[in-house]
Amino acid sequence: MGGRLEGRIALITGASRGIGAAVARRFATEGARLILTARTVGGLEEVDDAIQAIGAKATLVPADLMEMDQIDQMGGAIHQRFGRLDILVGNAGSLGILSPVAHVSPAVWEETMALNATVNFRLIRSFDPLLRLSDAGRAIFVSSDAARSATPYWGPYAASKAALEALIQTYAGEVAKTKVRANIVNPGPVRTAMRAQAFPGEDPNNLISPDDVTDVFVALAETACQENGSIIDAT
Repeated sequence: MGGRLEGRIALITGASRGIGAAVARRFATEGARLILTARTVGGLEEVDDAIQAIGAKATLVPADLMEMDQIDQMGGAIHQRFGRLDILVGNAGSLGILSPVAHVSPAVWEETMALNATVNFRLIRSFDPLLRLSDAGRAIFVSSDAARSATPYWGPYAASKAALEALIQTYAGEVAKTKVRANIVNPGPVRTAMRAQAFPGEDPNNLISPDDVTDVFVALAETACQENGSIIDAT
């Protein structure tokens, strides 16, 4: 097929819709060998149909990443099958609830922090050894302006994304002398289900599509990329 990611093995979380699905389709056109995970089987199969239509292949791994032992199981399975991982895209996330901080239930707080921050820690914990086995391991995580804006009523989401950014920049410093590079993408306002949940009165036709933000993911996934520890706006 050819492409900028020809032959690279890429794992994408939250790949059944939105930005994750768009990145999966784009990586496929660039020649990557895909491992796609999400909770929604039907969504994964739709993405797989699109990937097969362009002559590419994907391995589908339906999983709930909140069952964090499944992350370790994926790591073991990928090591056994491929012996390495070239690209990790940590995209799965949750808005949680928009509410005054004092009104947020502990359960919602813990779930939002877990999916947006702790799950990505577990991804690093499981896949760092596989990224180090690559000749150019690339880890890319999806954040938000909310991590730095401290907007009222966005407490759980903002705090979890701020924690994610601190985590990834720390990890980037730890791998700076290796062949691994870790970066953060801020996609900005994109036409996704999460955006619609956050801004229900917004006209989605005024927003860019998930496909419009995939260029930065390809650039950060390439073997030539030397960016490390950066927060990069997709638009």
